[in-house]
Amino acid sequence: MTLTDNIATDDSARSIIDGPALWPAQAHTPSVLGRQLVIDRGVGSYVFTTDGQKLFDGTAGLWHANIGHAHPELAQVAFDQMRRLETYHIFARFTNDKALALGERLAALSPIQRSKVILNSGGADSIDVACKLARRHWQREGRATKKMILSREFAYHGLHAFGTSIAGLQFNRDGYGTESLVPDTARFPLHDADAIVAMVAEIGADNIAAIVTEPVQGTGGVNPPTPGYLEAVEKICRDNDILLILDEVITGFGRTGTMFAAERYGVTPDLLTFAKGVTSGYAPLGGVLVSPHIWEPFYVDSPDTPIFRHGATYAGHATASAVALANLDILERDGLVERVTELEVVLRNALDGLNARQGEVIDVRVGGLLGGITLSENLSAESIADDLIDLGYISRPLRGNSLQISPPFIVSDDELKGYIDAIETAITDRVNR
Repeated sequence: MTLTDNIATDDSARSIIDGPALWPAQAHTPSVLGRQLVIDRGVGSYVFTTDGQKLFDGTAGLWHANIGHAHPELAQVAFDQMRRLETYHIFARFTNDKALALGERLAALSPIQRSKVILNSGGADSIDVACKLARRHWQREGRATKKMILSREFAYHGLHAFGTSIAGLQFNRDGYGTESLVPDTARFPLHDADAIVAMVAEIGADNIAAIVTEPVQGTGGVNPPTPGYLEAVEKICRDNDILLILDEVITGFGRTGTMFAAERYGVTPDLLTFAKGVTSGYAPLGGVLVSPHIWEPFYVDSPDTPIFRHGATYAGHATASAVALANLDILERDGLVERVTELEVVLRNALDGLNARQGEVIDVRVGGLLGGITLSENLSAESIADDLIDLGYISRPLRGNSLQISPPFIVSDDELKGYIDAIETAITDRVNR
């Protein structure tokens, strides 16, 4: 007997069981089936459903559509590249011209001097590679006890094995039969550098390989760092011989008003992960920027030089790399990173006005073109996000009863103000029901 044999055969139950074959991501399935929004078209800062509804994309998809949707230049670049060479792998003696060119471009932009670039297919891949490389580094150094990976409360680092293991969102860690899919991980409280010092003392620096943190937490509720926090984390790492991994999957390529948030907040990591904004979501691509003291031992001209066993079929994908190069051209040519600094002021002013609604809005947070709104417990962020769809706007409920604000960089001042006005309207309508 299967589970479905025990489910009632009324129309609503059957619509769930007999629904689409595609399993929704990150969803309580019965809550979304039958009311999914099927997106089939995008233009600039807007997307359209198959039934014709126009929606302002206030989240830039999943934080990635920085240059907006359906940009003709990127479509043409992908077409031209596929006509020439869709891709070729970069294992051992083989590589391809576009992957090489992208590596040089990223190294030139990197906040890490003389960095090497490891390419892969996305943010979760990048975190897995960075954590593996951190542990591999210390094993190669002969310091075999340095294995622990520390991360922050409310952190999100993707859902591969390492990302799940270092997640600071407990619901992403539960249900796998063990405290941590990958052993030797631990978490410290949000914004509390003293707690990190205490944890390092308790665990022992000789047992810790790396600390991983997002400069601005995304899924955890859009939490920018408190003043001096990231600098304190970097100092703890330097003082204790611990690698600092900065997860810039969301913040990289302009989202905080600098090419990388490391520049905005004045920190230099040992490893930096990126994805999303490198192609603005037009092709799946991610990677890791690696400091010289980590990569140099793997480049020594000797038969005894160790190998770092990384690589995936689509690492350095030629078409994805060509798209990334074109995306970086557009960011620079159109001044979109600089535009983010202007939009941050507009967003901050609009959210300050919203924050005046005492009793309904608990807190607002801004870090570049990244905003979070925490609602009072009598208002559901999920319900407000649903109401916004009816008003023609997309937001997303995050941890802590918060709403996500992260539109494309091409948004106008008026569109951004209109988005925050729509959120206020949705709140007012809920309160008055």
